[in-house]
Amino acid sequence: MAKYKYTTEFEVNASVNMLYPYFSTATGLKEWFADDVNMESEKKFVFEWQGELKPARMVIKRTNQHVKFQFDPVNEADEHDLAYVEFKMDYNELTQSTFIKVIDYSEMDDEIELDEMWGQFFDDLKKQVGA
Repeated sequence: MAKYKYTTEFEVNASVNMLYPYFSTATGLKEWFADDVNMESEKKFVFEWQGELKPARMVIKRTNQHVKFQFDPVNEADEHDLAYVEFKMDYNELTQSTFIKVIDYSEMDDEIELDEMWGQFFDDLKKQVGA
């Protein structure tokens, strides 16, 4: 099945230093992004959503700037077109907010469903950080 690239951006009233661990650690990701997250090694994570395990590798980690997780292939077709989720952070000193660009490259292609899903994820994140 073909992949779909979904991009959105959220503003969170918190510093990048405060937010970065929520994107780069299993403990932080488990607080808002997945039902459970475990680290198997420094760069190998296993995400769980509704009982389904999704192994991924952290392929980009730039402190306080950028994190990207590339999911393991599910079948042969996936091997050359891997799904991923990417978070890019930019702090605005004027508004004292962090803008987080999300790039979700997966088989999910329903824009309305993706808007709702990511909106809920970021609502949960904002509750965690008190923003």
